[in-house]
Amino acid sequence: MTDDIRLCRTFQTAPAAVPKDDSAKYLRSGLEAEGFQAPDWLVPDMEDGTAPNMKDEGLENTIEIVPEYDFPGEIWPRVEWSYEDASFRDRGREQIDQLVGEIGDHIDGVVVPKVGRVEDVQRAAEAVADAESKHGYEDGSIKLSVIVETGRARSDLRDIAKYGADSRLTALVFGPVDYAAELGARDLGDGRPRWDGLLERLSNEASAGDLLCIGGPFDDLFKERAGLTYYNADAYADQVEHEAHLGLDGSWSLYPKQTIQANTVHMPTPEELERDVSKIERFNEAKAEGTGAVTLDGQMVDEATFKVFRNTVQQVRAIDETRPAQTEEYYDEDLLERARDLELSYT
Repeated sequence: MTDDIRLCRTFQTAPAAVPKDDSAKYLRSGLEAEGFQAPDWLVPDMEDGTAPNMKDEGLENTIEIVPEYDFPGEIWPRVEWSYEDASFRDRGREQIDQLVGEIGDHIDGVVVPKVGRVEDVQRAAEAVADAESKHGYEDGSIKLSVIVETGRARSDLRDIAKYGADSRLTALVFGPVDYAAELGARDLGDGRPRWDGLLERLSNEASAGDLLCIGGPFDDLFKERAGLTYYNADAYADQVEHEAHLGLDGSWSLYPKQTIQANTVHMPTPEELERDVSKIERFNEAKAEGTGAVTLDGQMVDEATFKVFRNTVQQVRAIDETRPAQTEEYYDEDLLERARDLELSYT
């Protein structure tokens, strides 16, 4: 990835099998998505998104269909798992083994749900390591992301993140529905909690462990008013913007329209890119003339502020590498070319 940035603006789950003539309909749709409907991570879902009697078919669909597509983003199948049920863990190990053995070249990692304490995350990592070794893959080539949706995982969050810093762990994903259920929460009919404290902690520990941090799903997809059913765009945008303000790297998407919104919110605006490209250009000009301290638009620029400007450009470059159709649609051609060519070293 350009500038060592791993993108996950959108974590889009797609049921791996549904009761339709083409049971892989939604998986194909995700793999074929273009423009801003194309997610950074596509997650073929063999867990909650697929009915219990269709999970085997979901695994078969994933193994059969994923290699048919040259998907430019990342593929992260979600397997079955549970810290409290050995049968789910056994099934998860079998799914991981089959995925790595059959399509290891086509997936970036696996998503493991319902993990418990750090020891359970280690068990999941060992399952991936065993599959790698068995099928001849280099150690660490298949990554792991976990869904934080249990009280135990929340309590061990720092230890899990610290473990991730030295392992194949890549992302922490929030699962609010299962988490609320485990806490014994009730639905009082006025929406779910915002989980500000948990999300801030998740963001902080992910950052400290050099991990990605992804917000939870928003399943209130549609509203009805005056006899009309409409997509609940404002409420989802509010959640994604809230997650972005807390420093999360991306948002969970359940629906193509959500993917469009999450891709856009977690992407520098044209105004932000113009501002920061211009500042770096002027800093570079001053640097070439031998100027030490540089003031730009009344702001004294040091290495820390320069890195903030650079973050914007690096994010756009990373998006441009995997999703050029998005950057070319969103940014002026001249501005995008300036961002591509810009010298980003501080010294």
